[in-house]
Amino acid sequence: MRLAKSKIHRWGVFATEFIPARRKVIEYTGEKINRRETKRRANEREFTYLFTLDPYWTIDGAVGGSGAEYINHSCDPNLISKIVKGHILYVSLRDIQPGEELTIDYRFDKKVERVVCKCRTSKCRGTINVMA
Repeated sequence: MRLAKSKIHRWGVFATEFIPARRKVIEYTGEKINRRETKRRANEREFTYLFTLDPYWTIDGAVGGSGAEYINHSCDPNLISKIVKGHILYVSLRDIQPGEELTIDYRFDKKVERVVCKCRTSKCRGTINVMA
């Protein structure tokens, strides 16, 4: 994998070799923080790399991240996240070709501020937030 400029948003992660479907691609790592600290960091930074692990814990990929924090959102993603025994794993949904940008559906809650999507896929719903 390599980090490079993205057409979706700022920087993205791109495959450097063929990745078969249903393969663990990368673990989302970083500092484990509680809800209070999550709110503080979300309000103080322009760009955040926060991934909710469970109702109490969040992983801040900006501190000790694996690079997965740079994987952009898409409404038609090639990765899915799975939480397994306290670890956030990104797994390929389909075969991914070399040079293809790795993407995941962020699925922001519909109750939070609406975020415009820039994925430009044919399945784009116009927002990173879940609609239903």
